[in-house]
Amino acid sequence: MAGSLRKVIFFVFLAAVAYTAYAYMLRPSNRSFSQQKLQLQSKRQKLAELQQATLAARDLGQQLEQLEEAISFFESRLPPQSQIHKVLQQVTLIAQRQGLDTRSIQTLKAQECSGYVEQPLKMELHGDFNCYYSFLLELERMPRITKIKQLELSKDRANEGQATAKFVVSIFFQDTAS
Repeated sequence: MAGSLRKVIFFVFLAAVAYTAYAYMLRPSNRSFSQQKLQLQSKRQKLAELQQATLAARDLGQQLEQLEEAISFFESRLPPQSQIHKVLQQVTLIAQRQGLDTRSIQTLKAQECSGYVEQPLKMELHGDFNCYYSFLLELERMPRITKIKQLELSKDRANEGQATAKFVVSIFFQDTAS
C-alpha cells in the first residue's frame, strides 16, 4: 500500500505542478501573446492606412503641380489691368484690318473676381459677313483670354451682303489687388 500511496501522492503532485504551471505561466503567456497579436494587427492596419495616405499625398502633389502649371498658363494670358488700353487698341485694329466699320465701343462695368478682372466692352461693328468671320477668328488667336457674349447680327436691308453686329466682348485681366 505504501507504494500505491506514493504513486497517488506523486500523481497529485504532478497534477498540482501542471496546474500551477498552466495557471501561473501558460495562461499569462497566452494572454500576453494574444494582446501582442492584437497590437501587431492594429499596427499593420495603421501602416496600411499610412501607405494609402502617402499614395494619396503623392497624387495630391502631382495634381497641385498640374494646377500650378495651369494657373501660370492662364496668368500668362492675362495682361495687367494697366494694359487695358493696349488690348482695346488691338481689338479695334483687328476690326479695322478685317474691313469692319466700328460704329461704337462702350466700356461696361468691370466685374472683379478672385484673381482676375473681367472688363466687358459693348461693340457695334458694320461690314461684310466674311469680315466678321475673319474678325472672330483673329480675335480667337489673340494671346489674351477673351469671350464673346450677347452677339446680335442683323442684315443691312439697303446693302446686300452687309450686316451690323452688336456684341459684348469680355477681356480678362490680372487683378492687381490680389
